[in-house]
Amino acid sequence: MQTTNDDGDARPSETRPGHQNAPGEQVVSDPVHIRALTHPLRLELLDVLDGAGQATATECAAATGESVASCSYHLRILAKHGYIEPGERAGRDKPWKPVSRSRAQTIDHTLPGSRHAVVALADLELERQFQRLRAWTGRAADLPANELDLSVISSTQLYATPDEIKQLRDDLLKLSRRFEGRAEDPSLRPQGARKTHLFSVLNPDPGQP
Repeated sequence: MQTTNDDGDARPSETRPGHQNAPGEQVVSDPVHIRALTHPLRLELLDVLDGAGQATATECAAATGESVASCSYHLRILAKHGYIEPGERAGRDKPWKPVSRSRAQTIDHTLPGSRHAVVALADLELERQFQRLRAWTGRAADLPANELDLSVISSTQLYATPDEIKQLRDDLLKLSRRFEGRAEDPSLRPQGARKTHLFSVLNPDPGQP
């Protein structure tokens, strides 16, 4: 099991056995570092930094609606665990920037607690995505027809071997990585490109033949 967040270019971290890493993807399996992400504001702060490139605690507070003190505290936690680093300073401002815009958290079965840490983070991310999708469906009926026609919610049941499931997983990740770099460099975006969300879950049914 793994969780991923792909939002452009990244810097390398660990190597993930049996997985086709994206170039420069930051991969973490240490349960201590993974659990540092299991806080909704920290994930929201990473979203802000991914979108802005870099931001101060004050700018993060304006974007999230949280206090500057709270944002500053959680930014320091993210930095302590290697997810962000100091950005380019201008005067007395102290901006932060993401170490990578492509992150993955994966289970290392040799590390106690790794499995539970990844599952806890996956549960939090599912809740965040559920809230985002519910907000979208709440507006969907009023969206322009051409925009609504671009959207899809799909559920598929299939029978596949473990090797076929792994290949499908890698194929899905590879498809989304066709658009890498556009989040960081607007010049790479073709005319008409707009921010789009892709959320997918692939899981074998537990205990099923």
